Amino acid sequence: MRVVFMGTPDFAVPALVALREAGHEIAAVYTQPPRPAGRGKKLRPSPVQAAAQAMGIEVRTPRSLRKPEAQEAFAALKADVAVVAAYGLILPQAVLDAPRHGCINIHASILPRWRGAAPIHRAVMAGDEETGVTIMQMEAGLDTGPMRHAVTTPIGSKTTGELFDELEDLGAAAIVRVLDDLDAYPPLAQDDGLATHAPKIDKAEARIDWKRPAAELVRHVAGLSPFPGAWFELDGERVKLLLAETVEGAGQPGEVLDQDFTIACGQAALRPITLQRAGKPAMDRRSFLRGRPVEAGGLLS
Repeated sequence: MRVVFMGTPDFAVPALVALREAGHEIAAVYTQPPRPAGRGKKLRPSPVQAAAQAMGIEVRTPRSLRKPEAQEAFAALKADVAVVAAYGLILPQAVLDAPRHGCINIHASILPRWRGAAPIHRAVMAGDEETGVTIMQMEAGLDTGPMRHAVTTPIGSKTTGELFDELEDLGAAAIVRVLDDLDAYPPLAQDDGLATHAPKIDKAEARIDWKRPAAELVRHVAGLSPFPGAWFELDGERVKLLLAETVEGAGQPGEVLDQDFTIACGQAALRPITLQRAGKPAMDRRSFLRGRPVEAGGLLS
């Protein structure tokens, strides 16, 4: 097929590579414009742009697709299908209708659960038993289009970062499978009554509220690991908590119960597994405590 690929982050790169390796013609790649990054704030291309340029594929970086000239340029590609994976721009109806088979999205949840911007984070934080990838025929609504195919994977103790790595590969394999035989994967309508929404992670959510039960906080930490990272303050220093476990213990929420860094929560207690101080690499609890001992009885905020 003649494909227009639309994506931006690392999550989308395996799908682009898989489509190319499967023999599809990539007419062009659409991605978000380069953003300032690093200490020098130099413009850095998106991971998808970097991958496309390495393969010699034309890259387009419009800031919007709402203008008629942008829509005409898209339609002029005469694509059989557009594959969309975490692109980051709203697709107007003219764009959705331009390819012969429309636009097909790789969405990182089992729809209709977790429609929206942060489906992996929300699934982990909510304690879902499984997640996966849905290949969806796009329409104007937010992740409301009919589903063509879905694959699942258990969550268990996986972090959001680990699931990103897993789901990007599942999504790449799934989109190749669907495009190989679209007729074998007819679109099926979602049940809107079962829909849940996955809004973008707000910065305020990252601060740990020790009044919550330990089991909830362990999921919260895993759901925000490694990005943006759940955090707390230790004597005025912000520390990220990237992985934790529930343990027995009781005390005032946020109280350090022992020198092994057991922390009382609203119900039970948790113990850090992986932490990160500002400007430092992530480290296990033992390494952290060697450089930053804690005293029992202290109160975290």
